[in-house]
Amino acid sequence: MVVGKNGANQQEESVYNLIPRTQYQAPKPARYDSKFKSTVRDSSQNRKYEHRTMGYAEEPLPDPQQFLKKNTSDNKAATAAASIPKDTISYKDRLPRKAPVPNIRDAPKMGARTEKNFVQTNALDVVMTVPKKPERNIVDARHGDKYPIDTSGLTPKYNFGEVPVYIKNRRADMDKAKQEYETYVSDYFRRGAMREMNDDERQTIIDGLKKQWEDVHHEFQTLSVIIDTIPKRLHKERLEHEMKLLEKDIDLLEKHQVIYIAD
Repeated sequence: MVVGKNGANQQEESVYNLIPRTQYQAPKPARYDSKFKSTVRDSSQNRKYEHRTMGYAEEPLPDPQQFLKKNTSDNKAATAAASIPKDTISYKDRLPRKAPVPNIRDAPKMGARTEKNFVQTNALDVVMTVPKKPERNIVDARHGDKYPIDTSGLTPKYNFGEVPVYIKNRRADMDKAKQEYETYVSDYFRRGAMREMNDDERQTIIDGLKKQWEDVHHEFQTLSVIIDTIPKRLHKERLEHEMKLLEKDIDLLEKHQVIYIAD
């Protein structure tokens, strides 16, 4: 049975197998090599910090030749001070000396007492002490470097109770525009020989219009219920029209506080 030309399972001879074939092997693509490889390697090596938090990976063994000798000290300050000539060391640069050991013949002061209540004092100090607020820090590096977040500019700052600057500027512009408009209107009406109506005159006119409206309204209420003739209908329409005009004038005078009139 022959499966096919390129069949894998061929149990009988086939004419296709008589022709020798060359094995074709596809070439491998070139390996990708980044041009930033050297830069990344150098930066990674420069930023490495050995035994930064967990100590040495392997504790270094001391050199057998550098054994501890007599009268040697591992104090860095003493070693640094010893390396500097004595003439160049000032009085302030010298290491502070400890208090001398008391003499064996010096008897301690006996019988000294104090009236201070240390228990009460300590309790008051604990109660009255203001707890320290935790610092608000931010860590943005993998090595644990931190810095205050309030002064970093990453958090917005809100000034509650303070009017923003743009609102102050807008109010100033509105006041300036209003003042300019009032100046323009006053100049315009001054040239046209117009004057502003005062409050007393305006209130007198309003009272007179209301009194006239009441008279017209009283006359309107005295009309007959049945309007069966043309004169009655015309009289009723005239009264309604007069009341509408009076109401319009009253509303106009009450709504506007500043009114200019021509003499």
